[in-house]
Amino acid sequence: MPQQAYNRLGSIGSGGAGAAVANGGGGTQSPPVSPRRSPRMHRRGAKDGGGFSGRRLPAGAPRTLAQRLAWMFLSLLLRRQAIFLFAPLIYVSGMLLYMGTVSLDSVPAIISRPAPGSVYRSPQLYERLHADMDADNTSDGLSGVWKHASKNGGWKPCINTNTSGLPESSGYIFVEANGGLNQQRTSICNAVAVAGYLNATLIIPNFHYHSVWRDPSKFKDIYDEDYFITTLQNDVRVVDKVPEYIMERFGHNMSNVYNFKIKAWSSIRYYRDVVHPKLIEEKLIRISPFANRLSFDAPPSVQRLRCLANFEALRFSNPIKSFAEKLVSRMKERSIDNGGKYIAVHLRFEEDMVAFSCCIFDGGEEERRDMITARERGWRGKFTKPGRVIRPGFIRVNGKCPLTPLEVGLMLRGMGFSNNTLIYLASGKIYSAEKTMRPLFEMFPLLQTKETLVETEELAPFKNFSSRMAAIDYTVCLHSEVFVTTQGGNFPHFLIGHRRYLYGGHSKTIKPDKRKLAQLFANPNIGWKSLKRQLLGMRSHSDGKGIEIRRPNDSIYSFPIPDCMCRANKTEVSRS
Repeated sequence: MPQQAYNRLGSIGSGGAGAAVANGGGGTQSPPVSPRRSPRMHRRGAKDGGGFSGRRLPAGAPRTLAQRLAWMFLSLLLRRQAIFLFAPLIYVSGMLLYMGTVSLDSVPAIISRPAPGSVYRSPQLYERLHADMDADNTSDGLSGVWKHASKNGGWKPCINTNTSGLPESSGYIFVEANGGLNQQRTSICNAVAVAGYLNATLIIPNFHYHSVWRDPSKFKDIYDEDYFITTLQNDVRVVDKVPEYIMERFGHNMSNVYNFKIKAWSSIRYYRDVVHPKLIEEKLIRISPFANRLSFDAPPSVQRLRCLANFEALRFSNPIKSFAEKLVSRMKERSIDNGGKYIAVHLRFEEDMVAFSCCIFDGGEEERRDMITARERGWRGKFTKPGRVIRPGFIRVNGKCPLTPLEVGLMLRGMGFSNNTLIYLASGKIYSAEKTMRPLFEMFPLLQTKETLVETEELAPFKNFSSRMAAIDYTVCLHSEVFVTTQGGNFPHFLIGHRRYLYGGHSKTIKPDKRKLAQLFANPNIGWKSLKRQLLGMRSHSDGKGIEIRRPNDSIYSFPIPDCMCRANKTEVSRS
């Protein structure tokens, strides 16, 4: 009888037909044995030596009773891995039982230290360094501030005007300029650029009255309207009102005119593809609001019109211009010892700015109540929305807090300006001025404001008009040797660019690193010499950044090079 082939599946089973086959029996072959269940569920019989009682310990296994019990316990855990799921619960229960036996008085307290620079400590720094500051006679003053003003040659205004005449008008564009003085300026310049690009006639922009600025001034109250129209006459048609025959179509009601709601920073292509067809159809369109409704990334023809409007066509009205020039003249007269040079500081420490920043200073409970009231008055509900978390320390560390008058004084003294330097302060009503301004006057006793330079009756025609007061500050800051910006915003945004346009491409502006200032002013161990060294480096950095070329999507109003300016030859640089 031939030998039967070896069957692997049959050899897995134990006894029965499988054993007969293995022994060469002649019965019918059994079907394959089903695979065993999971080791967790499997039980071997006593015949196979299953269970712990019948298992023989491997060589080297523990022989004592304690060792055998431990070995069996570990084997049980390994075979019953689900027990491990209860391990965290057992651990937590044990910890709770333990903590219940420990007195809380014996638990060490966790001390939370504020992050460096997150707490306002400038008054303590000033008190500690005041004597060393006054004893320092190494100031270089205004004589050597700008060392990079002529670096790599200078720049000069270079705006080409149109000499080929204007094509037929596509229609009239009416815009509403919203915001404060310089936000309105953005609207005006962008409106000129859009109107010129679309071959449209621009109506003198209407200034939207805002509850924050509360200034009812019209265009002609702020700017020289005739000069504006004349300067642009070869490039953009500008009129002071819509012709009667056009308004008749709309029942002499501007609200009946089609109004475009344009997204912020829209491209000039949008105006060409969407606005222009409607303009041709209607002959009169309205765009409201219009601030920041045109992208800074635009073709040269659009940029040229922006330059022309901002740097050449917009001139303040004669009352503002004459009054501001009087202030500039008086500042130069009082700084005769410094060659007629003075510093202008744009200080943003008004109550609404302090409230909006959500920063904490040194006014205690009174300051806290004032800020809550101011926020509710100006931005009802904005700061108390559910889920909104305000972190004053985080805001300060990130350089978002407005500089106090004391910090401005510390910074300028550290930057090398002595106490006989003449300073013009451009600001609104300073919060808690009697207290907060005292240190600044101690450090710079020659400090001037609009109110100190002129008599009350001279200032009266402008006093209750925020935009006119801002225009006066703008002019005095424009003609200073050094301009210091402390908080950002539209005012320095335009002023820095305008100064570049006038001063060979250099802004002559100190723009401090407020993140670094927060660290320096909160350092309890810093000495005057070390602080001054750091601040002189900051001043030098501002000097190096004075001349900058505009990058894509940068504002042309802050960076007029190269769209509005071109290289000046050496003769022109030396002459300037």
